[in-house]
Amino acid sequence: MTVYNREEVLLQATNVQLTFDQHPILRDINFCIRNITRPGLLQGQVVTLIGRSGIGKTQLFKVLSGLQAPTAGQITIHNNKSVKAGDMGVIFQNYYLFEWRTVYQSLMLAAKKNKQLWGMEKQTIERYAEQFQLTEHLHVYPQQLSGGQRQRVSILQQLLKGSDFILLDEPFSGLDVCMIDKAVELLLQVSLSDELKTLIIVSHDIEHSVAISDTVFILGTEPGKEGATIKKEIDLIERDLAWRKDIRREKRFVETIEEIKACL
Repeated sequence: MTVYNREEVLLQATNVQLTFDQHPILRDINFCIRNITRPGLLQGQVVTLIGRSGIGKTQLFKVLSGLQAPTAGQITIHNNKSVKAGDMGVIFQNYYLFEWRTVYQSLMLAAKKNKQLWGMEKQTIERYAEQFQLTEHLHVYPQQLSGGQRQRVSILQQLLKGSDFILLDEPFSGLDVCMIDKAVELLLQVSLSDELKTLIIVSHDIEHSVAISDTVFILGTEPGKEGATIKKEIDLIERDLAWRKDIRREKRFVETIEEIKACL
């Protein structure tokens, strides 16, 4: 078993409710994400929120990002600060980019918002572009990019902004098999860039999401109750299923996937 510690709370969801026209969409959403430390390593957090289509994942995504105020309850980050729009890097499923700006111009705009990069924006962009295999595409427009390239630019934008949290909506949707593997590698790379870097993946793609996560929260409904809630939390570290390559081939991983499916 890998040595690790779960320390201070980075994000806390407390009694979150969301109602539209008196119809409960989300209810009693409670979970927390803690800082994971590993001796001698920079270790960020990768958390997956899994639920079937139409269960309320998009609404929870908006609440977590601060784009949608809950009807009741709250989402807090570092030191009990209520989350608001702009606190999290948000990567939507369609990889929204400024179509009228080149990739470089968009990345520069993001880098200038990060005080820690002042005076080093150009060098940082070039370094990340090489790392993300985007160097040859810096001076093209988004419409000239493939889906995988747009995704990498979207992730790089949020990384340059310096947010501790990056929230991803269905990051594997629409990608072919080869690009999914590259996306998985990229997200792992981002999570290891800083101890406080926290990726929150909202998805119904169980296998790929779980393969790179340390914790899974399952969003679903319960008999006789309206609205979706967190039905189960799975600590993948305790199961020795986190931070391991080729984990999808192991029997314990397959059993965990089946357990998650049974909860949906």
